[in-house]
Amino acid sequence: MLVSLSGVTTRTLHRCADLAAELDRRKVPLSVLYAARTGEGPVTEWVRTRRAHGDSVLLHGYDHRITPTHRAVHLGKRAEFAALPAHEARLRLIAAKAALDANGMAVDGFAPPRWIASEGTVQALREHGFRLCADLVSVRDLVSGEVRRARVQEFGGPSHRTETVRCFALVLAAARAARRGGLVRLGIDAADLARPGLRQAFLDAVDVSLENRAFGTTYGSLSRPRSLQLD
Repeated sequence: MLVSLSGVTTRTLHRCADLAAELDRRKVPLSVLYAARTGEGPVTEWVRTRRAHGDSVLLHGYDHRITPTHRAVHLGKRAEFAALPAHEARLRLIAAKAALDANGMAVDGFAPPRWIASEGTVQALREHGFRLCADLVSVRDLVSGEVRRARVQEFGGPSHRTETVRCFALVLAAARAARRGGLVRLGIDAADLARPGLRQAFLDAVDVSLENRAFGTTYGSLSRPRSLQLD
């Protein structure tokens, strides 16, 4: 079981720390999705602390606020790498690596914003020495070529479905994947932790996976024991 957290900001940090503590009690490690341009501050310091604790860190794009110049699809600024050709993806990765170096942050792989990466992005990741790319439906080992098929189960954005239905769907999907013995991927945005129903449903999904003999691991552990130090 892979549990990931995105959207960590100074405003959501206390809720993120609370989730991490709940996972620690369950002996389930966390994979934190970290935007390179976060910069120094309490968020970066917390992510470093979690990494030292044994959690994984995945590069989650460079800067979601800047719209890519290539817009083959219209998914908004947050889908930063969804449609980039290889040359533009390379430029953003160069900037991201420089920011990571400045922050003293090592990462275990790449998870694109909204879990969507263009083929050009995947090509650029290989060229820059990344070993892993986690997208919406799979986890790719960029060295061996191995692809593990498993969809990320998350609440997503605002939906016409009621919160109760969204919660039920998440727990059911986690239970189904765990019973089949497959890879269970659970993801949550820190903003959802402000809603008690969503927070509890997410923890219920973790618990039902554990009850069905899943065990917690990190994205970094799928590629190699030691993380990728970008240089």
